[in-house]
Amino acid sequence: MRPSRRHLALFRALLMGVLLGTLAAHSPARAEAVAKRQSLVYPRPESERDFRNAYVLDLLRLALSKQGGVQYQLEPAASAMTQLRVLKELELGHGLDIAWSMTSIAREESLLPIRIPLDKGLLGLRVALVAADQAQVLATVKDRQGLQALVAGQGQDWPDTQILRHSGINVNGVGNYEALFRMLALHRFDYFPRSVMEAWQEMDLLGQDRLAVDRHLLIHYPTALYFFVRKDNQALADTVRQGLEQALLDGSFDCLFERHFGPLLQKAALASRTVIELPNPLLPSATPLDRSELWYRQTEGRGEAAKSKRAKLGSSLSAKSCS
Repeated sequence: MRPSRRHLALFRALLMGVLLGTLAAHSPARAEAVAKRQSLVYPRPESERDFRNAYVLDLLRLALSKQGGVQYQLEPAASAMTQLRVLKELELGHGLDIAWSMTSIAREESLLPIRIPLDKGLLGLRVALVAADQAQVLATVKDRQGLQALVAGQGQDWPDTQILRHSGINVNGVGNYEALFRMLALHRFDYFPRSVMEAWQEMDLLGQDRLAVDRHLLIHYPTALYFFVRKDNQALADTVRQGLEQALLDGSFDCLFERHFGPLLQKAALASRTVIELPNPLLPSATPLDRSELWYRQTEGRGEAAKSKRAKLGSSLSAKSCS
């Protein structure tokens, strides 16, 4: 039975639709759109209760949003890793595209740093977690010598461990993030210095009423939290750096920073604390300390730096309004 003209017309229309669809799918415009989507793999948190990535990921999304062209899809790595392994896997190109860490001379030699401090230096402003039943353990400490009589807990591969030991401070280095909180509660060490960005949230999530935030001391050393990429990925470094610079210029960087950390800085009551200044032998000479807009500044202190004065911390945050 021969097909009718009507059936032939329908067949030709269907065939034309398939051909046009195939051409459209392989057109330069569509190929370009697909090519502009790119995944960006970042480190998975060490613990399911580790919240520390939240601000940094928000800032990375903000920086990438300032750049046209490629649409980046952020994806966590398949498994959690220690900080040391994260940086090594990134260096070797094993499944990571970008990471963030406190800077050091060694890290800037093996990776490509984007020298804009994501934390405005807050990583070097340290208050201490202490066991709840030893809340006054730091009450009489006034200087570096007082700290040398105690034992601090830190991650064994954190630069902070080397910074503290450089000043003669005893440190118990621990390989597991959550174990640090359990060991502090069990008095395996006396105090656990944490950034003002971290202390209260960590206590709420991991302290379980066994820990407290010390209200007497502020330990300070100059440092910066940077994004790092592989040495051969200059294009990604430029994209992120330009996005961060644009966010600084239009005020959105400062607004994000204030939204995440403004209440915590007020809660820290930094002006009432004795300040102990420590040198940082790991700080690279290229750190942009001369760019005041990048830092949350300490202008005066009490303790070793200024015995009779209180800590007055001034912010470089711009006066632009934040929605």
